[in-house]
Amino acid sequence: MIEVYDLDLTVDSQLANISTRSRVQTGDAVMIGGFIISGSASQKLIVRAMGPSLPLAGKLQDPRLDFYNGQGDVIGSNDNWRSDQEMEIIATTIPPGDDQEAAIVRTLTPGNYTAIVRGVNNSTGVGLVEIYTLRP
Repeated sequence: MIEVYDLDLTVDSQLANISTRSRVQTGDAVMIGGFIISGSASQKLIVRAMGPSLPLAGKLQDPRLDFYNGQGDVIGSNDNWRSDQEMEIIATTIPPGDDQEAAIVRTLTPGNYTAIVRGVNNSTGVGLVEIYTLRP
């Protein structure tokens, strides 16, 4: 677990990216990345679930990304990033490196959010979940 706090609200600082890498298994042993958008302004983000492009053995070959708001509602799902929002993801200049990887672009209001990475067809392996703030 990693936690990052901005304790000085008088400074206009902003976290640009946070990510974590771990083993993705089945059932409840999936990868979970949670984050909070604070303040009063909405933020545009890209959330990516990586696996095939990671330069290591045992990587997750086909990640699936499910994205939830603080009420537990699904606000996005993606298996292969080119299947949905392809042009918007390319426009971020940081599309995933492999077509099997997943990505979702959303403008989100302040609140709690969770990204969950699973392997398609209960596959397992090492995956990476990344959340980037996109500047206007």
